[in-house]
Amino acid sequence: MGSTFSTLAYLVASVLFILALKGLSHPETSRRGNLYGMIGMGIAIVATLFTKGMGFGGIVLIIAGLAVGGTIGTIIAQRIQMTALPQLVAAFHSLVGMAAVFVAAAAFYAPESFGIGTRGNIKAASLIEMSLGLAIGAITFSGSVIAFAKLAGKMSGAPITFQGQHWLNLGLGLLLLLLIVLFVATGNGLLFWLIAILSFALGFLLIIPIGGADMPVVVSMLNSYSGWAAAGIGFTIGNLLLIITGALVGASGAILSYIMCKGMNRSIVNVLLGGFGSEGGTAGAGEAGDRPPVKAGSPEDAAYMMKNAQKIIIVPGYGMAVAQAQQVLREMADLLKKEGAEIKYAIHPVAGRMPGHMNVLLAEANVPYDEVFELEEINPEFADADVAFVIGANDVTNPAAKTDKSSPIYGMPILDVERAKTVFFVKRGMSSGYAGVENELFYRPNTLMLFGDAKKVTQEIVQALQR
Repeated sequence: MGSTFSTLAYLVASVLFILALKGLSHPETSRRGNLYGMIGMGIAIVATLFTKGMGFGGIVLIIAGLAVGGTIGTIIAQRIQMTALPQLVAAFHSLVGMAAVFVAAAAFYAPESFGIGTRGNIKAASLIEMSLGLAIGAITFSGSVIAFAKLAGKMSGAPITFQGQHWLNLGLGLLLLLLIVLFVATGNGLLFWLIAILSFALGFLLIIPIGGADMPVVVSMLNSYSGWAAAGIGFTIGNLLLIITGALVGASGAILSYIMCKGMNRSIVNVLLGGFGSEGGTAGAGEAGDRPPVKAGSPEDAAYMMKNAQKIIIVPGYGMAVAQAQQVLREMADLLKKEGAEIKYAIHPVAGRMPGHMNVLLAEANVPYDEVFELEEINPEFADADVAFVIGANDVTNPAAKTDKSSPIYGMPILDVERAKTVFFVKRGMSSGYAGVENELFYRPNTLMLFGDAKKVTQEIVQALQR
């Protein structure tokens, strides 16, 4: 009876997780999708507590773990800033990876508890599942730690490369496969930990050569890894829900990574092998002295020109997130709409530091969903725009991606901001973007730089519009 109840409950939870993913695919249904996911997880926890053979001690440990983890999660959720979400997601991925390592170790040293054999006599199929879950989990953990450090500014976002790096990664990958084969054949405990150590090292080496501008894809990729790690462990311990949810997360993360790679004109194979962002040339096409002087404007100039504009496209980026300028940006847009202007928001697939970052920020400011457009939809409209208002975006607007073959971002599809009649670029200074590439758009004759904090500059524009 207990087993039947758990199976049915897990199936219901799985359906809710599928509905959650479907809901999260669009901003209008994301809240509902999030609710489905929470309900599904609640059902899964209750089903686990009533699993056959679950003693009082096990129930107490689970509840204690829920209390500790829930408390920590609640505190983090209340304190986290929107700008810190990317590194938080990377940190959470590392925890999923380490959980997979711990579960694999538990299954290896106490196979009787999972019904996969006895110590020293574990089924070959279980050893395969266990070793794959262990390896992917360890790679996810160390890779996510590096991603967290880069996103949080704890280490340089620049690619860290050395001679023969790819050959080293290839050699370690082949050695890892050999160790897994030997482990499955012998069930040796030393090989188990060698697999873990080698996988931790490989995760580190796969992520360090990836540049900061490519972190959105890395976050998505690590999300996929964490899902496959969970699925592998699910097979080991015979947990239907873990298999289904792990496969859902793994597949959705892989699909998203592929979509984002297409959006950046990159190879998914390079992402998986850790070569993403490590190739390329110099950070700029010319010396600073060869550039024409930039033209600086004022908030009053911007307010006057936008007040008389018919079509305005707003391009938000990470700088807007740092300044928490989304609310005042929406206020500015509302005032311009009262003046008769058509307002649209342009979102690049990798704007911000994680997939969907800008969409979440705009939704937080109650920006209408029908005003937000992705790159393919909005790019043809820049030529008809009177004003493009770039607030905190940088690499995703850089024309060098189309013209400079020596640039690390060459080939990446960008927002065609430079085609607008006038471009207002809100930025603190002339520093390069997260990719370390100088933005040619600063020097275009139709660009006016609005130097200063994104929120403060936008507030001054709002004040000028209200006069």
